[in-house]
Amino acid sequence: MKASEQWSSKIGFILSAAGSAIGVGAIWKLPYVTGISGGGAFFLLFILFSLFIGFPLLLAEFVIGRSTGKEAVSAYRTLAPNTNWHWIGKLGVFTCFLLLSFYSVIGGWIVIYFAKGLLGGIISEGADYASVFNDTIGNPMLVIGAQFAFLAFTAVVVAKGIQNGIEKVSKILMPALFILFFVLIIRSLTLDNAMEGVKFFLAPDFASITSQSILYAMGQAFFSLSVGVSVMVTYSSYLSKKESLIQPAISIVSMNLFIALLAGLAIFPAVFSLGLEPAEGPGLLFVVLPAVFDQIIFGEAFLLGFLALFLFATLTSAFSMLEIIVASLVKGKEEKRTKYAYIIGVLIFAVGVPSALSYSVLDDITIFSKNIFDSADYLVSNILMPLGVFLISIFVPLKIEKSKLREEVLQHSSLGATAFNIWFFIMRYIIPLVIIIVFLDITGILDKIISIF
Repeated sequence: MKASEQWSSKIGFILSAAGSAIGVGAIWKLPYVTGISGGGAFFLLFILFSLFIGFPLLLAEFVIGRSTGKEAVSAYRTLAPNTNWHWIGKLGVFTCFLLLSFYSVIGGWIVIYFAKGLLGGIISEGADYASVFNDTIGNPMLVIGAQFAFLAFTAVVVAKGIQNGIEKVSKILMPALFILFFVLIIRSLTLDNAMEGVKFFLAPDFASITSQSILYAMGQAFFSLSVGVSVMVTYSSYLSKKESLIQPAISIVSMNLFIALLAGLAIFPAVFSLGLEPAEGPGLLFVVLPAVFDQIIFGEAFLLGFLALFLFATLTSAFSMLEIIVASLVKGKEEKRTKYAYIIGVLIFAVGVPSALSYSVLDDITIFSKNIFDSADYLVSNILMPLGVFLISIFVPLKIEKSKLREEVLQHSSLGATAFNIWFFIMRYIIPLVIIIVFLDITGILDKIISIF
């Protein structure tokens, strides 16, 4: 990477990285996954995974990226030359490619709703918003066209680079998203029967927890923080050596958990007040939001504003996914950035078309009882991301000298050796063990092992 290709400020890095993390993960996916996984107990698991596994992993990816100043694949090659560890970076690139292929479908749905909002065509008296959503995603040409538009804009921003593209957009949009969320929450909490939704979201019912929901909570934590795919390796490679790593990591995890809390408080009170089903699935947000704004004066205008911010929050996540792929190809030769941004964008679009058609002409095609869209989501969130996390948790303590790790982690930080030793212990022992146990449980092997004893 050219020396000039850096974040212009720490806040620019934090907001851009938080934008990568927040996006669809916290606003779209968390509410519906919480809804189908039992509510409060799932959300508590998500918080625990984010704090005790997600945060250490985020810091580890920061160390890999900032210490080398290189994108994901080259960073692993630099730290472990003449080995195969660089495949962690390649796994991250592949995962981001697959993730963006179906993520762009959701981005397309938001594009459609935003366009309808501009024309005043979403909110109407007595509308069945579930049917509106199903009709929208069931239109093949409409969803494919919107997906293409979403990816085209993503490619344009990434082609412009770090400071002039990703950072500039993120600095404006992320604060605005927080403000509008509060407006939505205030109205949602004042609806009739709203407290039932709050109870569902925040009161844990541990009887609802299954091995599947534990895996989903772990996958959601990784998805929401963009860890396990080396996105944060690439983003942190643009961070100045003069900055602390711990403070941005704390800020990003805190912002992610806060926006996840806001999303739940905005969605679930409205779900219960309006008599909707919390286990609605991927369309939950698109059904609830119009119904809530329908209850607000100037609701169409507020809905349009929220959709605009939701769209851009989704785009900031898309920027990070495309950036890791483009950066792995550019390798510091910035004159190639524009070409690769557009080529990769077109390839991702082509791969994502089957996911876009999963609710229309390809709705009869299933993989292990899931449609193409849900299968891609499951593969990324519950297999590829945890695998990436597992490999990173082995790589960092094994291939980077402990003294170098200590220097990178504690640089420009007031924390001492004790904090570092706790982090190192979690990375070396706790994270690999947790992931192994969860996978043994989900495959049924753990029950067989327990039965032996």
